[in-house]
Amino acid sequence: MATPYFKFKQFTVYHDRCAMKVGTDGVLLGAWAPVDNVEKTLDVGTGTGLIALQLAQRNREMKITAIDIDSDAAMQAQENISRSPWADRVEVICCDFRNYAPSERFNLIVSNPPYFVDALKCPDKQRNTARHTDTLSYDVLFFHAADLLCEHGIVSLIIPSEIEKTVREIAQNYHFYPVKCLRVVTKPGKPCRRVLLNFSLQQPDSCQEGTLCIEHEHHNYTPEYIALTKDFYLNM
Repeated sequence: MATPYFKFKQFTVYHDRCAMKVGTDGVLLGAWAPVDNVEKTLDVGTGTGLIALQLAQRNREMKITAIDIDSDAAMQAQENISRSPWADRVEVICCDFRNYAPSERFNLIVSNPPYFVDALKCPDKQRNTARHTDTLSYDVLFFHAADLLCEHGIVSLIIPSEIEKTVREIAQNYHFYPVKCLRVVTKPGKPCRRVLLNFSLQQPDSCQEGTLCIEHEHHNYTPEYIALTKDFYLNM
C-alpha cells in the first residue's frame, strides 16, 4: 500500500485524498518561484497545499491564499497547512478560479496547472479535474491573473515542454511577457520535459534563460538540483 504522506524537512504533506500526489513538478515550482519582497501570494489549484507550504517556508512574512475547485483536495490542503508551522499565514479556499473575486491583488500567482490538453481522459472524474485543462485553461489563467496581479507582480508556472510555445502565445494575448525561464531535464542527454516560467505584465529587455539537470544517474543528483531543493527534501 502506498504511503499516504510525504515528509519534508519542516512539514508533512498527506495526499491520499488528492488526485495528484506530491511530485517533482510541485517541489520544483515551490522551490523556484520568486519570493523576495512578496507580501501576498495566490496558489491556483493548490491540490495538497505543497507549493503554498514551500513558499511559506521560504518567506516568513508572506501571506498566501491557496484555492482549489476540488473539495477533497481543499480539505486535505487545509489539514496539511493546519499541521504546519505557518497555519496563520496560509488560507485555503474551495472555489473555482474563474469565479474568484478577492478585494486584494497579489504580488505573486503560482500554479502547477492541469497539463493534458488533448489527452484521452480516464474514468476518474477527480483525477481528470486535476490533470486536464477543462476547468483551468491557460486562457482562463492569464485572463483572470491580469485582474488579480499587482502592476509589477509575477505569474510563476511549471508546464510540459511541448506546450511552451502555446503557453507563451496565450500569455502574450493577455499582455504577459516571459521574464525568466528554466528548462528541466532529468539526466544529461535527455530531452527537456518540463519548463518553469515567470511572466510579468512589464515587458523586459530579454528573458533570463537557464537549464537544470536533476541527476547524473539514478539518485545521483546534480549540485544545482540539490541547491534548489535541499531546504525541503530529507535526503538532500
